[in-house]
Amino acid sequence: MRTATAPSPHERLKTRYGDNCAAAPSAWSDVIDHLLDHRSVRKYLPDPVTDAQLHAILAAAQSAPSSSNLHAWSVVAVTDPDLRDRLSQLVGNQPQVSQAPMQLVWLADLSMLHQASREKEQAAQGLDYLEMFLLAALDAALASQNASIAAQSIGLATVYIGGIRNQMDKVADLLGLPPRVAPVFGMCLGTADPARPTAIKPRPPQSVVLHRNRYESQAVMPGLQHYDEVMQRFYKSQSMEADSWILRSLNRVATPASLTGRDRLREMLMQLGFPLK
Repeated sequence: MRTATAPSPHERLKTRYGDNCAAAPSAWSDVIDHLLDHRSVRKYLPDPVTDAQLHAILAAAQSAPSSSNLHAWSVVAVTDPDLRDRLSQLVGNQPQVSQAPMQLVWLADLSMLHQASREKEQAAQGLDYLEMFLLAALDAALASQNASIAAQSIGLATVYIGGIRNQMDKVADLLGLPPRVAPVFGMCLGTADPARPTAIKPRPPQSVVLHRNRYESQAVMPGLQHYDEVMQRFYKSQSMEADSWILRSLNRVATPASLTGRDRLREMLMQLGFPLK
């Protein structure tokens, strides 16, 4: 339930989009309010995540939709400081991976179905196809987002770590993953450091992402140009270099080297037991 001091829907939308363009909709709820308050946190207190908190978060994760009810995902909760330090090195020396008391490494996991097929002596040739890796990765993403929302609802904070894919083969070795299991992303989990508050990062206008009946290409660039201006103001407000979001994003995809190791993704997945036919 909203409190008297909670931001209004209009204020929430103004913060999320970085301007006054979005009118407050008549449809609103506490859940929507909660979602619009999401922020990625990179500074954590050392307070451990309790088992009760973890089990509640996992129950929320398992309540996410699962394609064909296959549940082709799993997660490794890493609390050992040495392991977190080694993970931090593998993902590009991101300090929050070491600092957060728990790192959740989300897995595309086809090993469970593979084990079941061997136990029942039944064919499972479909596991060799790209579709099944994509299904497992999507299942992991859906589950993890439920987990992130649940964590925030009980006073914890998160940030996703895509750098897990930089050297996913080495992450798999570090965590002792069996064949047909791939780490697809990480998630820091813990209590946000109140001394280092995190701002809500604006999003592109809905005209960039919402298309009605057919894809509307003509709306994309005007929306991105507007977002570029919004992000330059945001960077400046955060004492960051106020350069172009568009140019930053293009630099991120400029060359294979820009992918920081993920240009080897197919090779690494095949090494981990995914034929990707």
